[in-house]
Amino acid sequence: MAGIRLFIDHALGAGSEILADEGRSHYLAHVMRARPGARVLLFNGRDGEFAAEIAAITRRGVTLRVGECLRPQPPAPSIALLVAAVKRDALDLIARAATELGVAAIRPVFTLRTNTARVGTARLAAIATEAAEQCGRCDVPVIAAPEPLAAVLDGWPPGRNLVVAEASGEAPAPLAGLGAIAAPGGVLIGPEGGFTPRELDALRARAFVTTVGLGPRILRAETAAIAALALVQARLGDWR
Repeated sequence: MAGIRLFIDHALGAGSEILADEGRSHYLAHVMRARPGARVLLFNGRDGEFAAEIAAITRRGVTLRVGECLRPQPPAPSIALLVAAVKRDALDLIARAATELGVAAIRPVFTLRTNTARVGTARLAAIATEAAEQCGRCDVPVIAAPEPLAAVLDGWPPGRNLVVAEASGEAPAPLAGLGAIAAPGGVLIGPEGGFTPRELDALRARAFVTTVGLGPRILRAETAAIAALALVQARLGDWR
Protein backbone atom coordinates (compact mmCIF):
# COMPACT_ATOMS: atom_id res chain seq x y z
CA MET A 1 0.00 0.00 0.00
CA ALA A 2 3.01 2.32 -0.05
CA GLY A 3 1.97 3.45 -3.53
CA ILE A 4 -1.21 5.21 -2.35
CA ARG A 5 -0.80 8.98 -2.58
CA LEU A 6 -3.62 11.38 -1.78
CA PHE A 7 -4.33 15.07 -1.96
CA ILE A 8 -6.21 16.00 1.19
CA ASP A 9 -7.53 19.43 2.07
CA HIS A 10 -6.41 19.45 5.71
CA ALA A 11 -3.47 20.98 7.51
CA LEU A 12 -0.68 18.41 7.75
CA GLY A 13 1.64 18.03 10.71
CA ALA A 14 3.47 15.11 12.30
CA GLY A 15 1.34 13.40 14.92
CA SER A 16 -2.01 14.80 13.82
CA GLU A 17 -5.01 12.66 12.88
CA ILE A 18 -7.35 13.37 9.98
CA LEU A 19 -10.76 11.95 9.15
CA ALA A 20 -10.76 11.56 5.37
CA ASP A 21 -13.80 12.81 3.48
CA GLU A 22 -16.39 10.43 2.09
CA GLY A 23 -14.81 10.12 -1.35
CA ARG A 24 -11.31 9.41 -0.11
CA SER A 25 -12.58 7.11 2.62
CA HIS A 26 -14.45 5.10 -0.03
CA TYR A 27 -11.37 5.02 -2.25
CA LEU A 28 -9.11 3.77 0.53
CA ALA A 29 -11.46 1.25 2.09
CA HIS A 30 -13.37 -0.08 -0.91
CA VAL A 31 -11.36 0.64 -4.07
CA MET A 32 -7.88 0.02 -2.68
CA ARG A 33 -9.15 -2.31 0.08
CA ALA A 34 -6.63 -0.82 2.48
CA ARG A 35 -6.60 -1.91 6.11
CA PRO A 36 -5.46 -0.26 9.36
CA GLY A 37 -1.69 0.11 9.35
CA ALA A 38 -1.48 0.60 5.59
CA ARG A 39 0.89 3.36 4.55
CA VAL A 40 -0.27 6.42 2.62
CA LEU A 41 1.43 9.56 1.31
CA LEU A 42 -0.43 12.83 1.83
CA PHE A 43 -0.07 16.34 0.41
CA ASN A 44 -2.26 19.41 0.55
CA GLY A 45 -0.56 21.98 -1.67
CA ARG A 46 0.75 23.94 1.31
CA ASP A 47 2.69 21.88 3.82
CA GLY A 48 4.70 19.43 1.70
CA GLU A 49 4.42 15.66 1.44
CA PHE A 50 3.93 13.52 4.56
CA ALA A 51 4.05 9.86 5.40
CA ALA A 52 0.87 8.61 7.05
CA GLU A 53 -0.89 5.42 7.97
CA ILE A 54 -4.47 4.33 8.28
CA ALA A 55 -5.30 4.43 11.98
CA ALA A 56 -8.89 3.19 11.80
CA ILE A 57 -11.71 2.39 9.37
CA THR A 58 -15.20 2.97 10.78
CA ARG A 59 -18.64 3.92 9.54
CA ARG A 60 -17.63 7.55 9.88
CA GLY A 61 -14.77 7.05 7.44
CA VAL A 62 -11.03 6.43 7.36
CA THR A 63 -8.84 8.05 10.01
CA LEU A 64 -5.29 8.84 8.92
CA ARG A 65 -2.42 9.32 11.35
CA VAL A 66 0.18 11.73 9.93
CA GLY A 67 3.87 10.89 10.33
CA GLU A 68 7.05 12.66 9.27
CA CYS A 69 7.40 15.22 6.53
CA LEU A 70 9.14 13.57 3.58
CA ARG A 71 9.41 16.62 1.32
CA PRO A 72 8.99 20.31 2.11
CA GLN A 73 6.60 22.23 -0.09
CA PRO A 74 8.45 23.12 -3.32
CA PRO A 75 8.16 26.55 -4.94
CA ALA A 76 4.82 27.08 -6.64
CA PRO A 77 4.69 26.74 -10.43
CA SER A 78 4.31 29.99 -12.34
CA ILE A 79 2.98 28.97 -15.75
CA ALA A 80 -0.75 28.99 -16.48
CA LEU A 81 -2.24 27.10 -19.41
CA LEU A 82 -4.97 28.99 -21.22
CA VAL A 83 -6.75 26.74 -23.68
CA ALA A 84 -9.71 27.29 -25.96
CA ALA A 85 -12.67 25.26 -24.73
CA VAL A 86 -12.64 22.07 -26.80
CA LYS A 87 -14.65 18.88 -26.60
CA ARG A 88 -14.75 16.98 -23.33
CA ASP A 89 -12.34 14.14 -24.09
CA ALA A 90 -9.70 16.50 -25.47
CA LEU A 91 -10.03 18.89 -22.54
CA ASP A 92 -9.79 16.01 -20.08
CA LEU A 93 -6.54 14.87 -21.71
CA ILE A 94 -5.20 18.44 -21.65
CA ALA A 95 -5.99 18.80 -17.94
CA ARG A 96 -4.16 15.59 -17.09
CA ALA A 97 -1.13 16.32 -19.25
CA ALA A 98 -0.88 19.96 -18.13
CA THR A 99 -0.89 18.85 -14.49
CA GLU A 100 1.92 16.40 -15.17
CA LEU A 101 3.82 19.11 -17.04
CA GLY A 102 3.71 21.44 -14.03
CA VAL A 103 1.24 24.25 -14.74
CA ALA A 104 -0.02 26.45 -11.93
CA ALA A 105 -3.49 26.89 -13.39
CA ILE A 106 -5.71 25.73 -16.24
CA ARG A 107 -7.92 28.46 -17.69
CA PRO A 108 -10.50 27.51 -20.35
CA VAL A 109 -11.08 30.31 -22.87
CA PHE A 110 -13.99 30.97 -25.22
CA THR A 111 -12.85 32.01 -28.70
CA LEU A 112 -14.74 32.67 -31.92
CA ARG A 113 -14.13 29.12 -33.12
CA THR A 114 -14.73 27.41 -29.78
CA ASN A 115 -16.76 24.27 -30.46
CA THR A 116 -18.38 23.84 -27.05
CA ALA A 117 -20.44 26.15 -24.86
CA ARG A 118 -19.91 24.36 -21.54
CA VAL A 119 -16.87 23.37 -19.51
CA GLY A 120 -17.09 20.93 -16.60
CA THR A 121 -14.69 22.65 -14.22
CA ALA A 122 -15.49 20.27 -11.35
CA ARG A 123 -14.62 17.32 -13.57
CA LEU A 124 -11.38 19.00 -14.65
CA ALA A 125 -10.48 19.66 -11.01
CA ALA A 126 -10.98 15.97 -10.20
CA ILE A 127 -8.80 14.96 -13.15
CA ALA A 128 -6.08 17.43 -12.14
CA THR A 129 -6.16 16.16 -8.54
CA GLU A 130 -5.80 12.54 -9.64
CA ALA A 131 -2.96 13.45 -12.01
CA ALA A 132 -1.15 15.35 -9.24
CA GLU A 133 -1.48 12.35 -6.93
CA GLN A 134 0.00 10.05 -9.56
CA CYS A 135 2.83 12.24 -10.88
CA GLY A 136 4.34 13.24 -7.52
CA ARG A 137 3.36 16.91 -7.43
CA CYS A 138 2.81 18.48 -4.03
CA ASP A 139 0.10 20.82 -5.32
CA VAL A 140 -2.86 20.77 -7.70
CA PRO A 141 -3.40 23.29 -10.51
CA VAL A 142 -6.19 25.80 -10.04
CA ILE A 143 -9.07 25.24 -12.49
CA ALA A 144 -10.46 28.64 -13.44
CA ALA A 145 -13.94 29.44 -14.70
CA PRO A 146 -14.09 29.89 -18.49
CA GLU A 147 -13.73 33.42 -19.84
CA PRO A 148 -13.99 35.02 -23.28
CA LEU A 149 -10.64 35.69 -24.91
CA ALA A 150 -11.18 39.47 -24.85
CA ALA A 151 -11.77 39.41 -21.08
CA VAL A 152 -8.61 37.36 -20.54
CA LEU A 153 -6.52 39.83 -22.51
CA ASP A 154 -8.06 42.88 -20.82
CA GLY A 155 -7.43 41.40 -17.37
CA TRP A 156 -3.93 40.05 -17.99
CA PRO A 157 -1.61 41.00 -15.09
CA PRO A 158 1.10 43.57 -15.78
CA GLY A 159 4.62 42.27 -16.15
CA ARG A 160 3.59 38.76 -17.19
CA ASN A 161 4.27 37.38 -20.67
CA LEU A 162 1.75 35.32 -22.61
CA VAL A 163 3.10 32.81 -25.12
CA VAL A 164 0.58 32.14 -27.90
CA ALA A 165 0.88 29.04 -30.08
CA GLU A 166 0.00 30.22 -33.58
CA ALA A 167 -0.83 28.05 -36.58
CA SER A 168 -0.77 30.76 -39.25
CA GLY A 169 2.78 29.99 -40.36
CA GLU A 170 3.84 33.58 -39.71
CA ALA A 171 5.10 33.16 -36.15
CA PRO A 172 8.78 32.58 -35.34
CA ALA A 173 10.10 29.11 -34.55
CA PRO A 174 9.43 28.26 -30.90
CA LEU A 175 12.98 28.35 -29.55
CA ALA A 176 13.65 31.66 -31.27
CA GLY A 177 10.41 33.13 -29.99
CA LEU A 178 10.91 31.88 -26.44
CA GLY A 179 14.46 33.21 -26.44
CA ALA A 180 13.08 36.74 -26.52
CA ILE A 181 11.39 36.55 -23.10
CA ALA A 182 12.64 35.96 -19.57
CA ALA A 183 9.79 33.83 -18.25
CA PRO A 184 6.21 33.24 -19.32
CA GLY A 185 3.16 33.84 -17.19
CA GLY A 186 1.00 31.74 -19.43
CA VAL A 187 0.68 29.68 -22.60
CA LEU A 188 -2.39 30.13 -24.82
CA ILE A 189 -3.62 27.37 -27.14
CA GLY A 190 -6.31 28.09 -29.70
CA PRO A 191 -9.28 25.99 -30.82
CA GLU A 192 -9.52 23.42 -33.59
CA GLY A 193 -9.20 25.54 -36.71
CA GLY A 194 -7.02 28.09 -34.97
CA PHE A 195 -7.65 31.70 -34.04
CA THR A 196 -9.50 33.91 -36.49
CA PRO A 197 -7.57 36.71 -38.23
CA ARG A 198 -9.36 39.22 -36.01
CA GLU A 199 -8.28 37.36 -32.87
CA LEU A 200 -4.71 37.13 -34.11
CA ASP A 201 -4.67 40.88 -34.73
CA ALA A 202 -5.98 41.47 -31.19
CA LEU A 203 -3.32 39.17 -29.73
CA ARG A 204 -0.44 40.68 -31.69
CA ALA A 205 -1.50 44.15 -30.61
CA ARG A 206 -0.77 43.33 -26.97
CA ALA A 207 2.76 44.11 -25.82
CA PHE A 208 2.80 41.15 -23.42
CA VAL A 209 2.06 38.56 -26.14
CA THR A 210 4.79 36.50 -27.80
CA THR A 211 3.60 34.32 -30.68
CA VAL A 212 5.44 31.10 -31.60
CA GLY A 213 4.89 28.46 -34.22
CA LEU A 214 4.67 24.75 -33.51
CA GLY A 215 6.05 23.30 -36.70
CA PRO A 216 4.81 22.68 -40.23
CA ARG A 217 1.97 20.28 -39.42
CA ILE A 218 -1.58 20.91 -38.20
CA LEU A 219 -1.85 19.88 -34.54
CA ARG A 220 -4.91 18.99 -32.54
CA ALA A 221 -5.48 21.24 -29.55
CA GLU A 222 -4.36 18.60 -27.06
CA THR A 223 -1.16 17.92 -29.04
CA ALA A 224 -0.44 21.63 -29.31
CA ALA A 225 -0.91 22.11 -25.56
CA ILE A 226 1.49 19.31 -24.69
CA ALA A 227 4.08 20.44 -27.25
CA ALA A 228 3.95 24.09 -26.21
CA LEU A 229 4.18 23.34 -22.49
CA ALA A 230 7.11 20.96 -23.02
CA LEU A 231 8.98 23.63 -24.99
CA VAL A 232 8.28 26.31 -22.40
CA GLN A 233 9.27 24.08 -19.49
CA ALA A 234 12.49 23.03 -21.23
CA ARG A 235 13.46 26.57 -22.24
CA LEU A 236 12.14 28.68 -19.35
CA GLY A 237 10.57 26.48 -16.69
CA ASP A 238 11.54 23.80 -14.18
CA TRP A 239 12.95 21.35 -16.72
CA ARG A 240 16.15 23.38 -16.96
